[in-house]
Amino acid sequence: MARKPTAAPYLRRVKGAMSVKIRPHPRQDPPDSAPELPRFCTELGIRPVELMGDAAEALAWALRHLGAVPAPAIILRNKRCIIEDMEWLNYHHLLYFWMVTREGSIVKASKILLLAPPTITGQIRALEATLGEKLFLKSGRNLVPTETGRLVYRYANEIFSLGRELTDVLKGRPAGRPMRLVVGISDALPKLIAYRLLEPALALPEPVDLVCHEDHPDRLMANLSTLGLDLVLSDAPLGTGARVRAFSHLLGSSGISFFAKPALAAKYRKNFPASLDGAPFLLPIDNIALRRSLDQWFEANQIRPRVVGEFKDSALLKVFGRAGVGVFAAPTAIEEDVRQSQRVALVGRAESIVESYYAISVERKLRHPAVVAITEAARTKLFGKSL
Repeated sequence: MARKPTAAPYLRRVKGAMSVKIRPHPRQDPPDSAPELPRFCTELGIRPVELMGDAAEALAWALRHLGAVPAPAIILRNKRCIIEDMEWLNYHHLLYFWMVTREGSIVKASKILLLAPPTITGQIRALEATLGEKLFLKSGRNLVPTETGRLVYRYANEIFSLGRELTDVLKGRPAGRPMRLVVGISDALPKLIAYRLLEPALALPEPVDLVCHEDHPDRLMANLSTLGLDLVLSDAPLGTGARVRAFSHLLGSSGISFFAKPALAAKYRKNFPASLDGAPFLLPIDNIALRRSLDQWFEANQIRPRVVGEFKDSALLKVFGRAGVGVFAAPTAIEEDVRQSQRVALVGRAESIVESYYAISVERKLRHPAVVAITEAARTKLFGKSL
């Protein structure tokens, strides 16, 4: 006597084809014609297909219970199961892609999702097959999104943000989603310049959710798309050797002013700039653009400062300057801010040193309302002229 087939083996085959979790129905087994199911499932998503008889009825039941195909796409009429050629998106696949893009590797994403790396790899391949586009490229041990991948990541951010908003609304939390602005800030950029550049975005009528990532410029550029950055603020344009396709938008330029504690400033203000020869100085470290500009200026004016401290963090440098340890430099564009916040006095200005500041974006034409507000205010107000 032939053994009646059970649901489990065929549903496992369906699982392989559809890449979803499957729980066999406890009260229903597929009919004898169910061996046709695996063959039929392999055709899903490729073209409109039909299956007649009991196998069609079993398949319609399986697909509806699995949620593998949207309900409107399943038509069961007179034991005929018709799968319409509908475009649909598996949001589990999209979530795995979003997490891998955010974390930069499948291994890191697998630890957060509590899934094996091969499982995630299979889900992403299924998403690529659905979209008909390659989403990742290999870069060493990391995965870098393609141009299509960057586009999908931006939409995924919006989709999952809307999902969080929905759950908040259903739980009675305040509704209304602020406009999100994700900014990368070069660690060499003075903190006051960064604040003054971003300030106009926070003054917009529409609420803004500002997210800031501070890092070395090279790492920010490498992760420009991975982090979903709307722009990077930097004191240098995008280098010619950068692997990411992006555009440098000049925000403005500023001269340099020298500051010190009032008593120290009074000492070196007379006969400036020759008075700075031998003066105690607090300088940025060697690989920062401002340090190179200062060294050239010192050389041109035959000044040999007595370096008492070198700093990567401009905010920490100013703390030492406020304490009276030495003279330090900052952009003239924020001269008044520096004097008030650090309680220091002006020693003099070096207008021949010009520092430029850039907004770097993957877009040639800036469209984000907050980014547009930042660039317009920088060009017309902060740096004193329209470019």
